[in-house]
Amino acid sequence: MLRAASFYIAACACWALAGGAFGAQSAPSGEPGPERQATLIRMVRQDCGSCHGLRLTGGLGPALTRDVMAAQPLDSLVSVIFNGRPGTPMPGWKSMISEGDAVWIARQLQAGFPAEPSASQAAR
Repeated sequence: MLRAASFYIAACACWALAGGAFGAQSAPSGEPGPERQATLIRMVRQDCGSCHGLRLTGGLGPALTRDVMAAQPLDSLVSVIFNGRPGTPMPGWKSMISEGDAVWIARQLQAGFPAEPSASQAAR
């Protein structure tokens, strides 16, 4: 229970810190394009990392590591990312991301979230 509450607190903080950083949405197919993926990686690493730890190994919120996330059902992760958890600090992100974005983030978390691209990689 404490772990779930911590997760929601961290996600709320991520949501609040993200502000208007989510301009572009996913491609119509639901799979985010390369630019959107880079934006989502940056969002998760920086904004969610403020509570979950910059390496996503935990902090105020629980760890979002591959070992932890792989044990969770994909649909549950997508629901938490997209809809939040009522009655907890974990907000839904659906006003800023598409459901396809939420699926992509959840899959990346289960696989081991990618590093944020370097400035030179992002410029390509």
